[in-house]
Amino acid sequence: MTATRTRTAAPDGRKTTYREAMREALREALRSDERVFLMGEDVGRYGGCFGVSLGLLEEFGPERIRDAPLSESAFVGAGIGAALAGMRPVVEIMTVNFSLLALDQILNNAATLLHMSGGQLPVPIVIRITTGAGRQLAAQHSHSLEGWYAHIPGLRVLAPATLADARYMLAPALADPDPVLIFEHGSLYNVSGGLPADAGPVDIDRAAVRRPGTDVSLITYGGSLPKALAAADDLASGGISAEVVDLRTLRPLDDATIGESVARTHRAVVVDEGWRTGSLAAEISARLMEQHFYDLDAPVERVCSAEVPVPYARRMEEAALPQVGGVVAAARRAVGEPAPSGADTAERPPVSGRPG
Repeated sequence: MTATRTRTAAPDGRKTTYREAMREALREALRSDERVFLMGEDVGRYGGCFGVSLGLLEEFGPERIRDAPLSESAFVGAGIGAALAGMRPVVEIMTVNFSLLALDQILNNAATLLHMSGGQLPVPIVIRITTGAGRQLAAQHSHSLEGWYAHIPGLRVLAPATLADARYMLAPALADPDPVLIFEHGSLYNVSGGLPADAGPVDIDRAAVRRPGTDVSLITYGGSLPKALAAADDLASGGISAEVVDLRTLRPLDDATIGESVARTHRAVVVDEGWRTGSLAAEISARLMEQHFYDLDAPVERVCSAEVPVPYARRMEEAALPQVGGVVAAARRAVGEPAPSGADTAERPPVSGRPG
């Protein structure tokens, strides 16, 4: 098949949802390049488990919208083979917990073949994975394991948190010669709003400062970005100016943007829905200590999930996840101000994750 590319711009200010923005990105990719196809469980007739691919089967047919059997290892491996053969597959994995069934394909094949072949075998595959908790789907459907994948050389790991990034991250991901994993937080699919007039294209090498500030940097990504922005609003009402940094790309991390923010504010709070131990938050904290020790006026704070399987019961799930009150309390500790009376103090948990 020959490849042709065009770019279809969305109308300025058009109202959309995160889900619809992802669908529009897929539709544009399918229209502009005949090598692109979508494959995964229920992506065709059902329209995707989260409705992202709804209507694409009718528009593009079963050759390009392929329902796959219930075997992540098999269909991710098929996608890798298609990428090696010159196609541009987009593979959807229903939830991050089940991506572990394809970890052998992702780590031992997709991430390593270019290196092991001496540069002869690039694997230009995009793998979309739903991640995160907050929807009462219990432990097998709710974890945030993107930090595990950010540990692997040979992969690019993206986490779109805004409507614009949901709409415009796919095109540069497909243009990347290396495997790209896109982690979509399940709580974001229903988020709606206007697509900014200046949206797209997206630089997937750079983090984004979503809110400027001078007193403390709130560093986060994906489904935790709305919580960080809400925490910044709360802090502003108390006279604390919080800068909010959206990582966007988890591998490779944009050390420059993170460091520039901390050099301005001299304090940092990392908000990460992953578990604290061995987390992405731990990596960012270590880099800040290595690269910006003399810029810091306080220890780096981390707000992470409790080190337990994500509970099903709503109140227990909420208690296990980073929340706005915990981010506010961490930021107040960083700037040396006590939490207001009656506020959620969210003290640092012990490293072991055990109570006490």
